[in-house]
Amino acid sequence: MAAANVLTASPPFTLDAGTAFSLAIAFSLMPLAQTLAAYALPKHTPKAYYYLFLWHAYDFLTHFVIEGSYLYHSFFSYIDLPVHTSDYPHPASRGVDKLPYLYNRSDRRYGALYSQAPMARLWQEYAKADRRWGGADLTVMSIELLTVGLAGPAALYVCYLISKAVKTDPPALKAKYTSRLWFVAVILATGELYGGFMTFAPEWMSGNTHLAGDDPVYLWLYLVFFNTLWVFIPLWVLYLAYHKISTAFILASPSMKKSE
Repeated sequence: MAAANVLTASPPFTLDAGTAFSLAIAFSLMPLAQTLAAYALPKHTPKAYYYLFLWHAYDFLTHFVIEGSYLYHSFFSYIDLPVHTSDYPHPASRGVDKLPYLYNRSDRRYGALYSQAPMARLWQEYAKADRRWGGADLTVMSIELLTVGLAGPAALYVCYLISKAVKTDPPALKAKYTSRLWFVAVILATGELYGGFMTFAPEWMSGNTHLAGDDPVYLWLYLVFFNTLWVFIPLWVLYLAYHKISTAFILASPSMKKSE
């Protein structure tokens, strides 16, 4: 990802108190997911199901806590702009087409940049790497509405199904939980991959106009590490699902039943 020429460059990475707080929140979710796994899963849980639970618990916490806060500040945190006069903004700065604004309020700017709340500080930090997340970018908000409203609850439901499947003994009931588990997990993993593509594809096609990749921390930690998690792990989930579904069809085939 190459950094684009922008009017306002991001400041170089500095590990100040606000940055440390933001990173602490981001990295605290995995230990919390491990705590949930220790509470919800028995000790005899197969490793594949344990890691699957761990990922979906982390996925839920990220969508609900972190990305949920992004939506909140995008909808409710704002500043009022100066009242328009005949020379403000200057007529030369006005385009022919009307720009889209949240609530059609061209007199306001929404987003985490305009709040002093703790979670807003986290998004102000991430916006140093991807400037869209500091304000109310309508495309990003539309993706996040689905992510927070659907993907988050779906990830929590997968955790519930894993817990029920590994604790259930009757084969018919275990099969019911397992089939639902892989059905929802496949839909969720596919949605995660699609959402990531729709988030970054506009940037790739426009020359990364909002991304700051000159600083290695912004590039490799903020943009690459935090986002490729939602590429490689959903692919792993789809790989597991493929083998589970393939095995189920093989066991259910007439030839397999005859051999038994």
